[in-house]
Parts: sequence; C-alpha cells; structure tokens
Amino acid sequence: METIWIALLSFILSFLFALGGVGSAVALVPVLHWLGIPLNEAKPTGLFVNTVSLIGASISNIKNRKLDFSMGIPIILASVFVAPLGAYVSTFLPEKTVLGLFVLFLLFSGNMMFFFKGSKYADQYRSDRPIPAMLGIGALAGMVSGMLGVGGGGIVSPLMIMLGFNPKKIAAVTAFVVPFSSLTGFIAYWSMGHFNPALVLPVGGAACAGGYLGTHFMQTRLSPATVKRFLALVILGLGIKMLFRLF
Repeated sequence: METIWIALLSFILSFLFALGGVGSAVALVPVLHWLGIPLNEAKPTGLFVNTVSLIGASISNIKNRKLDFSMGIPIILASVFVAPLGAYVSTFLPEKTVLGLFVLFLLFSGNMMFFFKGSKYADQYRSDRPIPAMLGIGALAGMVSGMLGVGGGGIVSPLMIMLGFNPKKIAAVTAFVVPFSSLTGFIAYWSMGHFNPALVLPVGGAACAGGYLGTHFMQTRLSPATVKRFLALVILGLGIKMLFRLF
C-alpha cells in the first residue's frame, strides 16, 4: 500500500514538474527521505523517475516540434560524463551535508527562476548557441545530478534563462537533457548497491505517465512566464520547508 501511495505521489509530482521540464526528483527525493526511505536509496529512485518521466516529456516535445536539439546536445555530452562522479562523491559525504547542499540548490534555482529576467523585452530572446557556456552548464548539472539525485534540471533551467533564452524553449531542452544525466547517475548508484527495484519500478511507471501529460499541458495551455514563475514558487517552497526541517 505504501508503494501505491508513493507511485501516486510520483505521478502528481512528475506532472507538475514536467510543466517546467525540470523533473520531479527535485521534490521526490526529499519527500521519500521524509517518509523514512534512506537518502542513498531515495536518490537513485529520483534519478530513475527523472529518466522515465522526462523521456515521456521529450517524446511529446518531439512530436509537437518543440525541441531544439542543437541547444541540448552540448549540455548532454558534458552532463553524462560528470554525473557518475557526483554520485560517487556523494556517498562519502555525511547525510546532513548532502541535505544542506539540497537546500542551497533549491533556494538558488527558485530565486534564479523567479527573479532573474533573461531578456528586457519578452520577444527578444537570444537564438545563438554558445557551446563553451553550454558545456559548462552541462558539467555543473551533471555534478549536481549525481550528488543530489535530482537530474540537474534546476541548474540547467535558471542558467539558460540567465543567458537570455526563451523559458518555454528551455523547458523542452531541459526535459531532453535531464534523462541522460539522470540515467548515468542512476547507473552509478546501482553499481554501488543502492537500488530497490520494488520501489523504483512502480514509481518510475507512474512518473512516465505524469511527465508526458504535464508536458502536453504546458505546451498547449501555459505561457513561458507562467511556466517559470510556477516552477520557481514550487522549488522555493520546498527549499524553505527543507531548511526548517534541517535545523
């Protein structure tokens, strides 16, 4: 019964976070930990959820011609190599340190997405492809993905917004990038023995359905500004809640 409730929670969170292309692990990992699941078991579960939920999201984006492959490939290439390193490093850190890093990550991501304006005028988003910057974003996202089990979308989205790209296009690119860094991070945790298939498989199936439906809703109903503000508020709220629980 507990697994059924967690799967339902995964579906709801995957639907909500697919609206911004970030992946629900950013919320699911701390929630699983609050429910008593060990952190090093919650993190690979979150990474697996990100992988399957945002694969569904990317399928929807590809079908609707919303995905810019040239923007996503450099970020993917950097993130997939760094994510396993982040997973390995995190297993040597005290749990409270990892949770503290999680809080900082959430507060940074939420503030960047809520307060930073990537363009002075709504229709003047940049269209170039700064490869070195994208590689750097991918490497940072991969490290965060592996260490915290969140996929790195909360790094990719705000930094791409800071560079001046369209938030709605970023949501589609992030949904494409995150499964790759999540999968390599998940494999790293699995190889170290942190894997519970009885939890991961039903939760992952529910997340896939939620991610697909959430992305479809975002692309057909919401504006870029709405996507960015909604996601920022959710992330900030979660970060503040974790901060109070940590201390």
